[in-house]
This record gives sequence, structure tokens and C-alpha cells, in this order.
Amino acid sequence: MGAVTNSRVDALDDGWLRPRPSRREYRADAILATVIFALSLGSLELYDSAGFYADPAPPWLGVAFVLLQSVALAFRRRLPVIVLIVCAAVFMGMQMLRVPEILFTNIAFFIAMYTAGAWSRNRRLAMVARLGVIVAMFVWLFIGLLGATFASAFADRDAVGSVSPALAVGLVTVLQNLLYFGGAYYFGNRAWVAARERAALQDRTVQLAEERERTAAQAVSLERLRIARELHDVVAHHVSVMGVQAGAARRVLQRDPQQATESLSAIESSARQAVDELHRMLTTLRDDSTPSSDSSGPTDEPSTHGVEQLREILDDARSAGLAAQLTVVGEPRPLSALVSITVYRVVQEAVTNAIKHAGSSAAIDVRLRYRELSVEVEITDSGGTPTRGAVQGSGLGIVGMRERLSAVGGTLEAAPRARGGYLVRADIPAGAAPAGALTTLTEGRVR
Repeated sequence: MGAVTNSRVDALDDGWLRPRPSRREYRADAILATVIFALSLGSLELYDSAGFYADPAPPWLGVAFVLLQSVALAFRRRLPVIVLIVCAAVFMGMQMLRVPEILFTNIAFFIAMYTAGAWSRNRRLAMVARLGVIVAMFVWLFIGLLGATFASAFADRDAVGSVSPALAVGLVTVLQNLLYFGGAYYFGNRAWVAARERAALQDRTVQLAEERERTAAQAVSLERLRIARELHDVVAHHVSVMGVQAGAARRVLQRDPQQATESLSAIESSARQAVDELHRMLTTLRDDSTPSSDSSGPTDEPSTHGVEQLREILDDARSAGLAAQLTVVGEPRPLSALVSITVYRVVQEAVTNAIKHAGSSAAIDVRLRYRELSVEVEITDSGGTPTRGAVQGSGLGIVGMRERLSAVGGTLEAAPRARGGYLVRADIPAGAAPAGALTTLTEGRVR
């Protein structure tokens, strides 16, 4: 996904901490502790009845140990390292004091070792604590295996196989402890890694959802801009022409009814053209099968407008009383629909601006140049007396031209001329270069 500033710590970063357990998980720990306590009491009775130790510890001591162990397990995900140390101490104390219970003490110790690796938020402390407990346990184990008590237990036994009984029991005991502690250490670490991977996946899912929302919002904004640009291009030109014609008709209505009639006819024609274009645009917008613009720019959709209709724009300007001419330089060649409509809209907007701002005394010169790799259109007006009542432009026309040209990799120059009037020059790659090319814009008079 693009780079987005985010306050969250990514689960794949070194600073990630596993979220604290939920209330449900705390309740599960309490239930586990209760079950371990009940089972340990039963195991105590069974081991004592079996005579596991010749001189076992008193029953109350065994109950006290299993109670301490069980209470510790109830806090295993709150204080994992402390619980590990408590369970290790209980395990050693029960062995040293001959408490007749081994089964569930081993299970509780394993759970504590696993939990320290899976849930401790301080990873260095968790590693040091587990390795320290393992080293201590093996030191205690080897002391027991090398002690006189262990050796005397097998002194009167004859070797049955290739290894003496004492060595065989010692090796099996070491192997069991390696598997026991190694398994607890490995599975604890693996649980932590799995939790981290799940968190990373959740983060990515959230980011993708946010990105989809942003993309959808951008698509809506782009579509709104496209519709606004099309409405501006369609309406502004015809309304400007109608405004000029209406003013002319009002001025000559009394003294030259024929001229007023011609102006009103031009207004009627411009209105019909505007309605036709609006209808065509709205039909296109309502048609789901028609591709629309996206983040990469406008689509190369069919249009009835293009360089072939440039003379119609100038006819509108002439009907508004302006002198207008079109000059084609170079050998005309077919242009893509996208390039052709872009040229048309640029000329339409520039002529519309000239009608609004330069006045009826201005002359408009449009030059269309076919170059080897591009097509250039230049629109100039000579300036003049602005139409009475004309309002200051909003600048949306220039913005619309810039957006259109940027989408096809073109450049735009728009500025007042030193000798009066205004210049608009657009250069467009004939093959419609990829979107995102830089558009040069020099603005003077706001149009």
C-alpha cells in the first residue's frame, strides 16, 4: 500500500507488544487453575496410596504446594515470568520435600514455561528467565544423577544390556528433560510468533480496508471533478454566446428588428446545442456500460466533438460579433478520440473566455499545428472593450484545461500578451502520453 503515516506499531516491527489478554482469557486461566488444583488433590491421594515415597511429606504440605501452584497459574498471562519462577520453585520444593505428586506438577510447570514464551511482553526477560530456570533444573538434575543416593540405588543391579542400569536411567532422564524443556521453550516462542503474524495480518487487513475507502473517496472526487469539468465545458460556452447575443438583441431591438431576430435565432440555436450536449453527457453518465475516468485519467470514449468541429466554435464567436479565424498548419492526420476532444475543449474554453472578457470588438485567431510527435493549438485574442456587466472569472476554465492536458501528458501556457489580449497555447502528444506529465501553467488575467 503507498506510504501512509500511521500511529500503530506494525506487528512486524521490533517494538510490537502482544496485546494484553481479554477478560475471557483471564476467566479461562482461573478455570484452568481450579481444574489443576482439583486434579492435583486427586493425584496426591493416588500417589500417597500407591506408596510413591517411603516417608512422604505430611498431607497439608502437599495441599499447600498444589494450592500455591494453582493460584499462580490463575495469573499466568498477567505475570508470566513470575508464575514461571513460582512453578519452578514449587516443582523443586515438592521433589525435595517428597510431596507425593508428580503428574500435574509437571503439567503446571510445562504450562508456566510455555506461557512465559507465549505471553511475556518483555522478550529479553522471558528468554533470560526461561534459560535460567532450564539451567538451574539441569544443574539440579545432574547433581542428583551424580550423587551417592542415585548410584547406590543401582549398585546391586547387574547390567542386562550393553549399558549399566544407572547410566541407562540417567540418559533416559536427561533425554526426557531435554524434550520437556525444549518443547515448552519452542512452543512458547512459536505461539508468540503466531500471535505476531495474526496481528500483522489484521493490521494489513485494516490498512487495506482504509485504502479501499480512500480509493473509493478519491474515485468519487475524481468523478465529481469530471462531471463538473464537463458541465463547465458544455454550459459555459453556450451561455456566454447566448449572453452576448441577448445583449445585442436588446440593443438593436427597436432600430433593427431583423438583426434582433437573428440574434434571438442564434440564442435559440445555442440553447438547443447546450441541451443536446447536456442530454448526451447525462446519458453517458447514466450508462453503466460506458467507461468513466479513474485515477489514471479520462477514458478514450467516443465523442461527437473533435478537431473537425472547431469551425463551429468559431461560428458561434462570429455570431456573437467577434472576428474569428482558424488556421491549420502542417499535414492534418487522424487523432485519437481523447486527443481530439481535448483540443476541442481547450479551444472552446479559450474562445468562451475571449467572448466573456475581451468583448465584441476583439478578434480571435486559432492556429492548429500538426507536429511530428504532437499537436499544438494556439488561441489568441486581440483584447478590446469587455462586455458591459461581465463578471470576473472564477478561474475554473483554466483549471479544467490544465486537468485535461495533465491527463494526456500535455502542457499549457495561458497568459496575457505584451501587445494586448490573451494567449492560450496547448501542446498535446499525438499518442496521448501517460497521465501525470507536468503541465506548465502561467496565469495572468483570471478567466
